[in-house]
Amino acid sequence: MKKFLFPLYCIVSACLVSSCSDKQATVELTPTPLSCTVDNGTFNWNNDTWITLKGSGIDSTIINTAFKSSGQLPVQYAKTVPERNMILLERVEQLPTVHHPEGYTLTVRPETISIQATSDAGLFYGVQTLLQLAKAGGGKVQAVTIVDEPRFEYRGIMLDVSRHFRTIDFLKKQIDLLASYKINRLHLHLTDGAGWRLEIKQYPRLTEFAAWRKPATWKAWWEGERQYCEQTDPEAYGGYYTQDQIRELLEYARLRCVTIIPEIEMPSHSEEVLTAYPELSCTHEPYKQGDFCIGNEKTFEFLENVLSEVVELFPSQYIHIGGDEASKASWKTCPLCQARMKKEGLKDVDELQSYLIHRIERFLNAKGKTLLGWDEILQGGVAPNAAVMSWRGEEGGIKAVRDGHPAIMTPGEYCYFDAYQDAPYSQPEAIGGYLPLNKMYGYDPVPDSLSQEEAKLIKGVQGNLFAEYIPTDEHMEYMLYPRAIALAEVAWTQPANKSWDSFRQRILKIIPEIKAKGYNTFDYSQEIGNRKEALEPIEHLAKDKPVTFNIPYWENYPANGAKTLTDGLRGGWNYNDKRWLGYVKDMDVVIDLGEETTLHSIGADFMQICGPYVYMPAQVIISVSQDGKEYSELTKIDHKIVKDDAVSFKNFGWTGETSARYVRYQAMQGDIQGSVLFVDEIVVK
Repeated sequence: MKKFLFPLYCIVSACLVSSCSDKQATVELTPTPLSCTVDNGTFNWNNDTWITLKGSGIDSTIINTAFKSSGQLPVQYAKTVPERNMILLERVEQLPTVHHPEGYTLTVRPETISIQATSDAGLFYGVQTLLQLAKAGGGKVQAVTIVDEPRFEYRGIMLDVSRHFRTIDFLKKQIDLLASYKINRLHLHLTDGAGWRLEIKQYPRLTEFAAWRKPATWKAWWEGERQYCEQTDPEAYGGYYTQDQIRELLEYARLRCVTIIPEIEMPSHSEEVLTAYPELSCTHEPYKQGDFCIGNEKTFEFLENVLSEVVELFPSQYIHIGGDEASKASWKTCPLCQARMKKEGLKDVDELQSYLIHRIERFLNAKGKTLLGWDEILQGGVAPNAAVMSWRGEEGGIKAVRDGHPAIMTPGEYCYFDAYQDAPYSQPEAIGGYLPLNKMYGYDPVPDSLSQEEAKLIKGVQGNLFAEYIPTDEHMEYMLYPRAIALAEVAWTQPANKSWDSFRQRILKIIPEIKAKGYNTFDYSQEIGNRKEALEPIEHLAKDKPVTFNIPYWENYPANGAKTLTDGLRGGWNYNDKRWLGYVKDMDVVIDLGEETTLHSIGADFMQICGPYVYMPAQVIISVSQDGKEYSELTKIDHKIVKDDAVSFKNFGWTGETSARYVRYQAMQGDIQGSVLFVDEIVVK
């Protein structure tokens, strides 16, 4: 067992010989290393300091890049090893205290600094830690002994460049900062209905037409006619990456030990493709379909030709194929899809999707690649060698590893950075959700239910930033930081070494530093926090009383199940906090108070977030009964639903005086197709 010595920061065990010899020195590092011991003295990094490389196979271009963020610290290389004032980077065959190839040791003494690793990545990360120490001391580097390695091999951020296009320079800028905090995967969501973003030489219409639209913002496009336009149209918005630009970006990332993973969506989220090449849809009509026709051999010809160029371009072992949110509706009536199902013996459309995933996996495996997909690829039977990215909670990841597949955890509740990070009224418009910094930091990607062997198949964790409501570069950075830095520590640091109190103090110092570098970040020092109603449990007459559901609640958002409406917990800023109970139909519940009780008020809160189709009820009826059979109506509340861009809350209730044993609460949907209701606690007083 490794001994962790004051894991959140390193404290000197002997008093320093200095003017402050009665005080203890502290060293703050992000992400927190595996172990760190502070020793006596400091190394003075100055104009006489020389950097030396030792060992075979070192890529000096990676080392040069590692020092690029050194700021005012002088960087100069010596051909021979100086006796003193030296920073030695040594690549070795093995390190007895480090077991991961990205790990390193860092030893700082007054005369020398030594970084040892078994890989260039390990040396790169050792340098990032050294730079944090050096900048904190203004060039005076505290003497330390650090042994460090990551908890997970996959430490990722996903950026959606389809909904709103980002330039190569913007992506490089993010790679610079993410790599400095030891993030090593950048997943690019390159294709979606809002625009295709990668040059494919065999299919020029993807970038001449499917990459462009007239409304500049996704929201305006989505709420409008959802049309595409020619690149030559004077009003065209969009863009794409040429293959040469991607090669440039890949090399830039490689020098910072970041692997770029491309995502090419299939079989759904492909409206742009099926408008440019409508023969690949079930109806063969543009602007009609988002799902590829799996019964059509031309679909596989297209996908394999596209993936051939993608595989040739990207060195990543993983190729992400999406696989999420297919409607599958047209497959049920499409003659080609039905013929495919009959020929292959497929019993339903889930198995038809699985057929596509299996077939694409065989194609990728033959090219030496591993298929990676969202957890819907489990439907109908997962492909034998696939890796799963679990986003709809953790269940997909748990199922994947129990079936022997690697999984990357990225559940929406903890890892979706498009959610609000503070009180919605204080923030730019978002798609919904509420993911404050402390919740992101507190996430553990390994579920308690997994055995030690199963846990080995959890390869890592990823933060996702979908960009429907994020039109500008500044806004994307604002949503990324500081949450991406919290994720970096979740991905790198062992749970026993984490502390929210320590991280909070560190991030308050980090934010001004990265702002000074030109990044636009959320100012965590001004955080408002959760909805005040959610901060403390509430006592009331219906607390812990049984509830009868005359209409079932939505199984996708069960919150605390049958206890939700009377568990004493009121909801926060969003329905993903497991305190808001969802309904896709009307709501009709009865609470049994156990005995006749004098009542003065009955009420419940509902929320409205129009983006994800969450609306207030159109009508609420509150009734009471002595016997649970005959009810007397206390109030009927009619509510006019008005669409807006806000996140809003409204209490629908009754006040007065009556007595009853049973309370019936009904809430009726409006006439907005696809809308859902969310209610938290029925408070009875």
